[in-house]
Amino acid sequence: MAGTLQRLSRSFRTGCAVALLTVTTFAAAQQMRGDHPETYVVVRGDTLWGIAGRFLDKPWLWPEIWQANPQIANPHLIYPGDVISLAYLNRVTMRPGPRPVDAAPINAIPLSDVEPFLKNRRIVFDFDTLPHVLGYEDGRLRGSVDRNIYVKGLENARPGDRYAVLRAATEFYGARRSRDLDFRGARIPGESNLWAQTQPRSRQQDAFLGYEMVQMGVGTVVHGPTAESDTAALALDNDGYEARAGDRVVPVNPQPYDLQFFPHPPSADALSADARVIGVADMLVTGGPRDVIAISAGHQNGVDNGTVFSVWRTGSHVVDRVNHPNTSRITDSPNAGTRRDRLPDEYAAHAMVFLTFDFVSYALVMEGEKPAGVGYTLKHPDAEQ
Repeated sequence: MAGTLQRLSRSFRTGCAVALLTVTTFAAAQQMRGDHPETYVVVRGDTLWGIAGRFLDKPWLWPEIWQANPQIANPHLIYPGDVISLAYLNRVTMRPGPRPVDAAPINAIPLSDVEPFLKNRRIVFDFDTLPHVLGYEDGRLRGSVDRNIYVKGLENARPGDRYAVLRAATEFYGARRSRDLDFRGARIPGESNLWAQTQPRSRQQDAFLGYEMVQMGVGTVVHGPTAESDTAALALDNDGYEARAGDRVVPVNPQPYDLQFFPHPPSADALSADARVIGVADMLVTGGPRDVIAISAGHQNGVDNGTVFSVWRTGSHVVDRVNHPNTSRITDSPNAGTRRDRLPDEYAAHAMVFLTFDFVSYALVMEGEKPAGVGYTLKHPDAEQ
């Protein structure tokens, strides 16, 4: 009896394994492009998103069908010269090719598209307690390359220490209008120097998400505080902007961002955050492919680098003039109400996250049918269009 049970158990496990393999293979095959090439040799300038698009209908599913080569030290890195192919059971595989000596692994997107955001922007919840620029050498009105700046609050600064000079730019909120900040961090009216803000459609999420700080430059400590003055002197590098009184100062992070990330669907936590677009870079109201957007979810919400969302215009509520011809209500409104019917959401684009903070992330619009706008909602990339 025991032997019979063991044989039945083995048969059952084998049957389950075969069924699982069949389902997985079928699911993978469903995502393959009908016109995909049999092989492709990676060249300089390629991106992971672009290569995935050659084989898949949905590039964000790359990790699910990528067959890592166990002979490669880091199987997730792809270099120019490597050969990509569909070699086994509709799984995308790779074999190393003749790699150039100075070849770097390809990324999901060109880093040049997002490098200013990776290097020069960060989100913080408080900056009032950070050291700040107090004055300048020779009594000048601005700090420049040829003159030192004097910083208050760097009690332990030593010659040679490196610090980044940051300026508060914007307050981000989950739903209500973001506010622009002057160089002291005080609120000012008008448009910001980077993000365009409009009134989002929902007031359900009104939480403060953080201050955006823009890096204006980097400086090296010339000397620390002395008995005569509690300020430290910094010499600015020549590849930044002028420093102003009130700019904040923080230690330089030698590795402030990831250099490699891979497109993938969002986690359940990320989807439950009900994130939306809270800003479009370069003072635009909407953004198309290769434009940067800010979204109201970060790594505290389960968002990580490479997370792909679909971006949707939220359906508005309109008055049915056939059934209510004499109503005085506004025809088109973001809010529900009597005598209004809700229109369906409209798909706009896909966007991939490339930098996350606690509750805010930056994403790059990858491709789509319409521009992605401020106030648009984020959904699973496979959401029905």
